[in-house]
Amino acid sequence: MTSLVELLDRLWQDYATLNPQAKAIHQLLEARGETVTNDHIALRTFRDPIVGVDVVASAFEKLGYVARGEYVFPDKKLFARHYEHADAAQPKLFISELKVEEFSPRLRQTVRRLIDQIPPDLLRRADFPASGRPWKISYAEYELLRSESEYAAWMSAFGFRANHFTVLVNALKTFKTLQELNEFLKKSGFKLNSSGGEIKGSPQVLLEQSSTLADQVIVDFTDGPRTIPCCYYEFARRYPQEDGTLFQGFVERSADKIFESTNKR
Repeated sequence: MTSLVELLDRLWQDYATLNPQAKAIHQLLEARGETVTNDHIALRTFRDPIVGVDVVASAFEKLGYVARGEYVFPDKKLFARHYEHADAAQPKLFISELKVEEFSPRLRQTVRRLIDQIPPDLLRRADFPASGRPWKISYAEYELLRSESEYAAWMSAFGFRANHFTVLVNALKTFKTLQELNEFLKKSGFKLNSSGGEIKGSPQVLLEQSSTLADQVIVDFTDGPRTIPCCYYEFARRYPQEDGTLFQGFVERSADKIFESTNKR
């Protein structure tokens, strides 16, 4: 049985190895005397009985996570749910799935071929959400998927792992605003996702978010290695609700633009 600490650590180690900018930002913040608190971890999947949101979430639910809000993204044809742990010190989870049934037969057939390659025993493993890419895929297939959905292409190339981790800006001591943090990151050489503005959301919707653009990494495809966008680092500032507690949910309009951090450029 994998413990929660082990599963979250595996997700972080895999993500940070794949996404060097996360380690670099982490180190920059710690050099300022900050202790980095993780607000949430995002995972992606395909809508399918074998690997859908419920399947990915089940490993976490066995470790104490409970489903909370649900979100729909019509333009990107996505559904998502967020999960919280009884121990508020644990990061929230934001698990999304591509509504495969709303795409062309060509995309549906390609995704079916990928899912059919997953070893059945892998699905039963407690660390399935951190197992990586369990299928072979060509760059031509990746591009075919990308022509309809950047999200589908990302999933096909990277599989089951953290898409991003998120710094809780409220817990930082040397930055008063998300804007200040963004300026620091840009001066440090990091490029931010400007789709919908560098800061998505507002105090009025109780959540502000920004993110880096995904690192470019070399991925092995069956027809040769290619350089494509991988993972990114997000930053979230939460605001108090009427009862004084911080808002813990997500804002669809903002998350819609955050998804674009992994788009191919």
